[in-house]
Amino acid sequence: MTDDAQKNSDLNASARVEALLFVATGPVTAAQIAESLQLQVKDVEDAIEELRVLYTGRGITLQKYSGKYQLTSAAEVATDIERFLGLEQTARLSRAAIETMAIIAYRQPITRPAIEAIRGVSSDGVMKSLLSRGLIQEVGRAEGPGRPILFSTTVDFLQHFGLNSIDQLPPYEDYNEPDEKPKNGLLKD
Repeated sequence: MTDDAQKNSDLNASARVEALLFVATGPVTAAQIAESLQLQVKDVEDAIEELRVLYTGRGITLQKYSGKYQLTSAAEVATDIERFLGLEQTARLSRAAIETMAIIAYRQPITRPAIEAIRGVSSDGVMKSLLSRGLIQEVGRAEGPGRPILFSTTVDFLQHFGLNSIDQLPPYEDYNEPDEKPKNGLLKD
């Protein structure tokens, strides 16, 4: 056994997975990690779960999006990081942008005409803004007349809203009565 192989076997799987997540330039799949570390995907997934628990309540969090994982700073420390790095505070999104983001997040993938049908107004400007900020992305084309572009949220969307996964969104509730107010406060005034 080589010295490098001996050193790798001395570290547990979660430490090795953590090291790869730390140096990864973007989100990676469990299969990519498993191939690189010559581990089974199940072992990598177990290590990722161990890390997720470890990072709960810490300044670092393990983010999951579309089956990919990434280490990021926790949303709770965003202001501290912005101040430390001398960055301007993140620009606020307009009410129209928040509304559009909510529609995309809950209905993704979704087309612009479908978004406009729900909102009742044109969404061209809002969609351009969200695309330029990297909060939404084009993910393909719908079958049907004109083959409209399908949109979904991005990893930056999760970071912007302090989510580790799209599963952390509040449950979607459909309101049929115009007088009903959302109980989860997602689009509250």
